[in-house]
Amino acid sequence: MPTADGSTSSPTLVIASRSFGTRIRRSGSGPIGRRGISWGIAAAPYRVGMPTVTARPVLPPGPTVAPVRQSLAWIARPMAFMERCRAAHGDVFTARIFGDQPLVFVADPGLVRDVLTGDPDVLRAGEGNAILRPVVGSRSLLLLDGADHLAQRRMMLPAFHGDRIDAYVGLMRTATAREVDGWHDGPVAAWPRMQAITLEIVVAAVFGVTEPARAARLRDVLARMLDDLAAPTKLVRLALATRGARRGESDAALEPFRRATRGVHALLQEELDHRRRGAGGGQDVLSLLLAARDETGRGLTDEELRDQLITLLVAGHETTATTLAWALERLVRHPAALHRAVQEADDGGHAWLDAVVRETLRLRPVLPIVVRHTTAPVRLGDHLLPAGIDVAPCIHLLHRRPDAWPDPHAFRPERFLDDGGRDAYTWLPFGGGVRRCLGASFALVEARVVLAELLRRVTVHAVRERPERVARRAITLTPSRSATIGVTRRV
Repeated sequence: MPTADGSTSSPTLVIASRSFGTRIRRSGSGPIGRRGISWGIAAAPYRVGMPTVTARPVLPPGPTVAPVRQSLAWIARPMAFMERCRAAHGDVFTARIFGDQPLVFVADPGLVRDVLTGDPDVLRAGEGNAILRPVVGSRSLLLLDGADHLAQRRMMLPAFHGDRIDAYVGLMRTATAREVDGWHDGPVAAWPRMQAITLEIVVAAVFGVTEPARAARLRDVLARMLDDLAAPTKLVRLALATRGARRGESDAALEPFRRATRGVHALLQEELDHRRRGAGGGQDVLSLLLAARDETGRGLTDEELRDQLITLLVAGHETTATTLAWALERLVRHPAALHRAVQEADDGGHAWLDAVVRETLRLRPVLPIVVRHTTAPVRLGDHLLPAGIDVAPCIHLLHRRPDAWPDPHAFRPERFLDDGGRDAYTWLPFGGGVRRCLGASFALVEARVVLAELLRRVTVHAVRERPERVARRAITLTPSRSATIGVTRRV
């Protein structure tokens, strides 16, 4: 069956035709025992391109400890949690995080391809991202499914074409130089400094704002909102409130999160009003979105524009800053890779720096999973998954597969100097399929340009021998000590 992006659904995906009951069968015991939950089904599934087979939806096995303990492990040590689960249960396993709602992790490249290129009406990314609704708004591209998603994605695509990205390279260099030239010799917490750089870039690229006062106001309000939402405890509350709202319960528990975003929404509306009056304009993203029209001639409403803008600000700032911080954290602990990066930065090249960024994203993906919500039972390999659950292609586990990445825990940028023939679904820092991140190319160029400009201006070295652990900041994974490095100004 063709999908919305013109691809063909994999034959391993099967959709069941009717609702199912609630008979439960469990097996296994102990803290890492195997447990499956299956439901009797009233009718045989109909297939997408395969003979009809009678089956019951059955969840894959997974850890049997209480959901609260699984949730704590997921928050505190997400990578270790995923790795333990795969070691015990294989490439497809079920966890129960933030309540009793199943979350099926998938770490097999072929099955991940099936999920990401499957029928988007059955495997819904927008519903899978529901936890983000109070932050980015209900009309954000991340929250949309079906025709709405495709229409808005088409209108936004021109802002991220290659020639547009090339036009921002000078801005990226200038923002980096301005920040790094203010550093003093000694220890520097790289992560917040990378945030400052990427926030300046995204505000200028998205809004075309160069007036210092307006730019500073936008940066300050956005940074304050992100800090308000960063604590892991906020993630738990947001997840539980989102689950409750999905079940039809009152969404009053989401009000604190809406409050945290009101300042940004108000400021974005001011910026829209400013542009609607004819002020500004140009080749920034907002100008292009204001001019965008669908095939009927309809433009984006203020609500749609506001939600897309906050999505771009959040996604285009925090994620790239985190990647840059991890890249520096890795480079200072690998002198040969660092020496080669400095040489290339001085020579004006980019192949090795690009490989450094890609290897950093492999080892330290900012988001460990992407999520799809099932609206009907779905055949995934040997499993028939029920409707109403979340399925999570696991970026972290894909990136650590020894069959795809020899010595998978080692930092080896040379992997990406010649990666021809590798399965595309073993490296997915930006997701995949029709939902692949719109700003992926922008992010890769930005990270490379910022890293090169930084290395041209300062010498960096490790101040601690031990590598930094992963720490959770809301849904992203950041360096536990802010990627603290030593810097010395180059003469």
